[in-house]
Amino acid sequence: MGQQSIPTLSLTYRASGAVSQRRAVGLNGAQASVAGQKVLGVAPRPAADGEHSDATVAGTAVIETGGAFAIGASLVVDTQGRAVASTGKLAIAAGATPVTSTAANGNTVLTGGELPEFVFADALEPSSAAGAFVEVLLRR
Repeated sequence: MGQQSIPTLSLTYRASGAVSQRRAVGLNGAQASVAGQKVLGVAPRPAADGEHSDATVAGTAVIETGGAFAIGASLVVDTQGRAVASTGKLAIAAGATPVTSTAANGNTVLTGGELPEFVFADALEPSSAAGAFVEVLLRR
C-alpha cells in the first residue's frame, strides 16, 4: 500500500492554529491535541492558523504514527494528532469497594453515549515506531 490514499470524502475546515501535514484535525479545526479525542479527519497538507484547508474524513488516508502497532489495529489519536493503537476492548473495570450483599449485585447498566476513546481508523499497514507514515481506513 505505502503512501497512497483514497479519499472518498473531504471537508473544508478553517485552521485554528497550525495544523501539520498527515496529522488528525479536531472538530474545532485545530490539530488534535487530546489523546483519544473525536476528530474531523486527517490533514493531507499543512495549514497555517486561519487558513482554509481540507481534511480527509472518509476513505483512506496516510497519517503519521505515534508508536508501533499491527495491521488491523483500531486507532485513536495521541496528544500530537498522530495515530496510536487504542487501549483495547471495552470492558467493565472492577470497583475498589467489594460487594458483600447479594441485593447489591444487580444488573450492570451502561449509561451515556460517549466512549472514553474515539476510534477513528483501522491500520492498513503496520507501524514499527513513532514517526512512520501509514495508510489507514477511516471510520465514522
